[in-house]
Amino acid sequence: MNVRALARLGPRAVYGQALTALAAGNSNIMAISADLGRSSGLDRFSRELPDQFVNIGIAEQTMIGCAAGLARMGFDVFASTFAPFASMRASEQVRMNMGYMREPVKLVALGSGLSLGYLGNSHFGLEDIAVMRTVPGLVIVAPADCLEIQKTLDASVGYDQPMYIRLTGATNAPVVYNADYTFTIGQAVWLTPPRKIMLVSSGTTVAYCVKAAEMLAQIGIEVGVLNMHTIKPLDEDALRTVAREAHTVFVVEEHKVFGGLGSAVLEFYNASRLSDIAVILHGIEDRFLETGDYGFMLKSNRLDAEGIADFVKERLDTETADNER
Repeated sequence: MNVRALARLGPRAVYGQALTALAAGNSNIMAISADLGRSSGLDRFSRELPDQFVNIGIAEQTMIGCAAGLARMGFDVFASTFAPFASMRASEQVRMNMGYMREPVKLVALGSGLSLGYLGNSHFGLEDIAVMRTVPGLVIVAPADCLEIQKTLDASVGYDQPMYIRLTGATNAPVVYNADYTFTIGQAVWLTPPRKIMLVSSGTTVAYCVKAAEMLAQIGIEVGVLNMHTIKPLDEDALRTVAREAHTVFVVEEHKVFGGLGSAVLEFYNASRLSDIAVILHGIEDRFLETGDYGFMLKSNRLDAEGIADFVKERLDTETADNER
């Protein structure tokens, strides 16, 4: 498996390519698009498997309803559109058709986070986890790289619960996994052993956390990295291990600091009374953003490797200074 080639394609193309390969050998798989066949990498799917593809048009609410109906008929349905339209425009349909009715639709959110940079705040997917976490029974997965996208799709086929699959990143995506590994929905992946300082992340920021940890190690700060690819349900065993081993946890995500992975981690620690560790959230602050290309958006919001490393160092320096007073 050529992970570098997958990374060059980027998340949307890899999604389309992987789903096409799965559907070619499984006529029960259906793909639905809200007029984003080409943007979602499903152009080839629509040409090669026209009986398994539906373009519903720019009607995201209708897309969820149709997906739920097909799922009720026994099809394995993957529905895709841009993240804010999947999570906010169609939120009522997700809540009722996927949540309340428990139809096992796999809703794939394209361009989550900041990757649609120049399209601006109307297209940024920065509140979607917060919205989707409130839907009972909805599983949320944010793959770390293009290989993990393939792993997520493999695990999703035949999965009997509704899912929200959050795709972040762009072409030439950073690589987390250079070789095959075991992927299980709901089970986080340790990219380093547990350490006194931990970075917990999901989506593309996992790769930048790995790089940030390498940068911090060069100045004598040892940092561990945990890929919490499944945001709901959380891997509670992994978080208990973090609580036993670490004194400071940084939760890094391409999402608002409200309602996302960081909030879920804090809620778990609070409910479990595991409050002896410091949990620090690093994501998008409570504001609308300027626009620019993806690299600029990451850098200006300190979510590239350098920004994450600097943020960690600054907060640790502040904690040290406070303890010395």
